[in-house]
Amino acid sequence: MKIDARTLGFLILYAALLFGCSETSWNSPYQAEDARENILYNVFSERPKHLDPVQSYSSNEIQFTAQIYQPPLQYHYLKRPFMLIPSTAVKMPSVLYFDHNGNQLLNHTRAEEIAYSIYEISIKPGILYQPHPAFAVNEHGQWLYHKLDEEESLSVNKLSDFLHTGTRELTAADYVYQIKRLAHPNVHSPIYGLMADYIVGLNKYADVLKKARDALQEGEFYLDLDKYVLEGAQVIDRYTYQVKINGKYPQFNYWLAMPFFAPIPREADIFYSQKKLIDKNITLDFYPVGTGPYMLTDDNPNLRMVLERNPNFHDEFYPSEGMPGDKENGLLDDAGKPLPFIDKVIFTREKESIPHWNKFLQGYYDTSGIGSDSFDQAVQLVGQGEAVVTDVMAEQGIRLETAVAVSTYYMGFNMLDPVIGWGDEQSRESARKLRQAISIAVDYEEFISIFANGRGIPAQSPLPPGIPGYRDGKEGVNSVVYDWVDGEPQRKSIEVAKALLAEAGYPNGTDQETGAPLVLYFDVTARSSEDRSRQDWMRKQFEKLNIQLVVRSTDYNRFQDKIRKGNAQIFEWGWHADYPDAENFLFLLHGPQRKVGNNSGNSANNAANYDSAEYNQLFEQMKNMENGPERQQIIDEMIDILRNDAPWLWGYHPKNYGLYHAWYQNIKPNRMSNNNIKYYKIDAALRERQRKEWNEPVLWPLALIILVLGLSFVPAITGFRRRESSTGVRVIS
Repeated sequence: MKIDARTLGFLILYAALLFGCSETSWNSPYQAEDARENILYNVFSERPKHLDPVQSYSSNEIQFTAQIYQPPLQYHYLKRPFMLIPSTAVKMPSVLYFDHNGNQLLNHTRAEEIAYSIYEISIKPGILYQPHPAFAVNEHGQWLYHKLDEEESLSVNKLSDFLHTGTRELTAADYVYQIKRLAHPNVHSPIYGLMADYIVGLNKYADVLKKARDALQEGEFYLDLDKYVLEGAQVIDRYTYQVKINGKYPQFNYWLAMPFFAPIPREADIFYSQKKLIDKNITLDFYPVGTGPYMLTDDNPNLRMVLERNPNFHDEFYPSEGMPGDKENGLLDDAGKPLPFIDKVIFTREKESIPHWNKFLQGYYDTSGIGSDSFDQAVQLVGQGEAVVTDVMAEQGIRLETAVAVSTYYMGFNMLDPVIGWGDEQSRESARKLRQAISIAVDYEEFISIFANGRGIPAQSPLPPGIPGYRDGKEGVNSVVYDWVDGEPQRKSIEVAKALLAEAGYPNGTDQETGAPLVLYFDVTARSSEDRSRQDWMRKQFEKLNIQLVVRSTDYNRFQDKIRKGNAQIFEWGWHADYPDAENFLFLLHGPQRKVGNNSGNSANNAANYDSAEYNQLFEQMKNMENGPERQQIIDEMIDILRNDAPWLWGYHPKNYGLYHAWYQNIKPNRMSNNNIKYYKIDAALRERQRKEWNEPVLWPLALIILVLGLSFVPAITGFRRRESSTGVRVIS
């Protein structure tokens, strides 16, 4: 066949047009058939260690467990301040109070007169578990997979290898079963120590279970919790159960919104207790079973994890009311519609921030945080420092959502240290003034600007905004560190700090008794160049007072060990709320919960080892009170004590910045509510159109190269064919 230059050029052009007609972008990391599906694409950076709700206590785990399990309560998605509402419960729990003789008390009885409280929770009938092999039965109603034989187990390597699944209705007994699991000797729940102080009989129950576990036959792993009664958790009827609490503990309702108190069916415990499955990591830690809107269908924590809609989930609806502005922002457009809106959530593991960021800009991830290296590309400040997306981002339809986290980052002083801490009576006032001077000198406004790109507010106490007891404005200012000037707090001058330092016995940073310069030690965990920059900055803050700061960097395990033993002098740490109550922050400075000299071990969270008799007494008064003016007054007194004693540099409360594409809807940041995916909505058609537009391949350079290469062969081909046609064999007849 003769091929000339014109024909070759036509073929190249045809190929280019053909390539350009692909249904999906060439660089798409997803399957073509998923292009227009109702899928949310997200990331995770650390593999979850525990998906068993009795053990899980990390943020990288709760993003999965909160979508799968259903505690009886949850947080309202739109309301602020944070408000608890029923989830599987019919209504909010009723609470009855009793004295030591079992007599019922009035609701307004003082906490110290209450011997125990009874919480009664009624759940909705008709709630079903996700399809799961633990519920599968044969035609005779016998469990299919509770006693696997050798042949059956050989064909199973993951949960989806089981051919049959089943379901059943959620009952009150499932909630009681999970509460009993808090004391299970094999699962080591991180909240067991705390709950043993409150749930009546949980300590004794743990001893009973340990003895029962030790009596199991060799090779047996299932411990039947239903054989052993726990006084503090009782089934009343099919849909009602009670929890008995020592004394009065109003914060218990908050725990009832956490996965620790989600239901676990006895069938799942039996199923996952088979050694043949344990040996293959087919356990509750890898394969959750719940009643929530989603179920985990692909668990490859080194690559990706997939949540898919639970087909048995029903009868939950998008909120019909919110806060002022929610309707105008489109957050009530779906009011009353059945949940969830999204069919599948694909979490891809991204260990580095740059690939995550680039794929977000290409539209392959629906949301992204903002790292320091991409902040200027994403955000600009306008007006009175308001953060908005840059023009380039706005042109792509990307929007910014911000919220102050219910968290605090602080620098702590070890109050057991002879220089910086309590010391003896003679040195106590000196050390207090030293801590106050440092509190003024370390400029957290500058820190937030440099290292957090302005994403935070300087802390005035341990309490962040959004927590009952937090004070805003002039009445909320730490007067030890700030003055109130022209309607806003202004950090006191370095001269004030130097005067305090001199009063402490260190004029110009020199010990007036020995003449030696004051040297302090700062223990940190450092992993990156940014960490080192922060340490250099901190040294300069202390240099303002001529104090020499020696930074001692170590790995996190060693750092924790030093904190536990009280070997750190100054350190930095943070805390994110378990629940939105002042007690959950103020307990971080409660003397009986100090790290050193506390038998609670890791459950003790007072890393500064602060121990003030006056503060402790007020804390005991405050912790079990209902929110109101009387409690607020006590909180104010406690915070005044803390500001004067300065066991922490109060640091800052971070602001969460999130970027969202235009097709990602119903977004309102809520750091207390973790089960939020069911409220989100995706416009998959818009996403696919924009992905194709942003990732359209530029083919003409490739076509031009092929054309040039093709034309270069035309003279050779023409010459060859000319020689072929002029050469032949003459036949003589």
